[in-house]
Amino acid sequence: MTSARFIGSEIYRGSSYGARHPLAIPRVSTCMDLCRALGWLPDDLYLTSPIASPAQLSRFHHPDYIWAVRAAEAAQKAPKEVRERHHIGRNGNPIYPEVFRRPATACGGSLLASDLLSDPSQGIKIVFNPAGGTHHGRPARASGFCYFNDPVLAILDLLDRGWERVFYLDLDAHHGDGVQAALSHDPRVMTFSIHEDGRWPMTETGEGTSTDRGGGQARNIPVPAGFNDNEMDFIGEAAVLPLIRDFSPGVVVIQCGCDALMEDPQSRLALSNLALWKMVDRVKGLGYPLLVLGGGGYNPWAVGRCWSGIWGVLTGQRMPAVLPPAAQKLLRDLTWRHRLGRNPPEEWMTTLADRPRPGAVRDHVKAVVEAVVSGK
Repeated sequence: MTSARFIGSEIYRGSSYGARHPLAIPRVSTCMDLCRALGWLPDDLYLTSPIASPAQLSRFHHPDYIWAVRAAEAAQKAPKEVRERHHIGRNGNPIYPEVFRRPATACGGSLLASDLLSDPSQGIKIVFNPAGGTHHGRPARASGFCYFNDPVLAILDLLDRGWERVFYLDLDAHHGDGVQAALSHDPRVMTFSIHEDGRWPMTETGEGTSTDRGGGQARNIPVPAGFNDNEMDFIGEAAVLPLIRDFSPGVVVIQCGCDALMEDPQSRLALSNLALWKMVDRVKGLGYPLLVLGGGGYNPWAVGRCWSGIWGVLTGQRMPAVLPPAAQKLLRDLTWRHRLGRNPPEEWMTTLADRPRPGAVRDHVKAVVEAVVSGK
């Protein structure tokens, strides 16, 4: 039996942030269904995520904020002062029917992953929670579509359970600001974020174009528009792998946001899903226990195919050249109101892997990597 587990929930199948929101699309359910259609997700590898309790959430989040999110779900509205104080119902963080239960389920999945990885009797070395990766959440406010911060909660739980060091790698197009703010000054944690230069939320210091290390144990690599597969490969070889080895963590947490893919409308980056798969595979090859999370991603075909491929990498699957009929039907049944969804290309329906997106490794990328590795 494989030492990997997939954590999911049916709550994501019918839940939406609202018809006009970027997270109106199905993501986790598409990944679950596609992995099953490929024969990669038998029942013995699948675990249903619990809902994190208010007590568990309070390890990082303020009790009054947790109460406010729960109250907003019950009433389906929030008073003006609550909206302004906690950013619930504003700034892209809508009040919707599962506004507490859905993010609390993502957190419950990451906490379950921490439990599984920390119990030697389970023999589990890899856990994938694609609903996780809500890296913008702050202690007392929602931010960037994130109401709670499951990476922070999971890392704190791992430390509480005796892991001496945790390395956090963030591949999302947006900076993992909430995780860095919470943990970068803890010597037991190193945060490493590869994100688009000049895009919200920049880096924690507010400097979008810099070699800023972020203070403490944070490392940031802001990358330019058009960021390509070769540049991601260069960062992995020159910075990510050496820093992980040097830090010698007990466990690695990877946030696998898909919004750096070329097809995603929320960035100007140009990766193929192959670049993310290769990075995950390389880190996996170091042999550390892994907690792998989802994150951003706003094209339903791109997200479903990318996250399914990540599960394939984690479990050693052979990637199909052409998807089987059941998988193709699943992808053909998806709809997306965005202009990119009006006439989706056939390859989004028939293949799992993107075509490679190579390119030159630009001097700017080399300079930022050099500065981060040298500690300047």
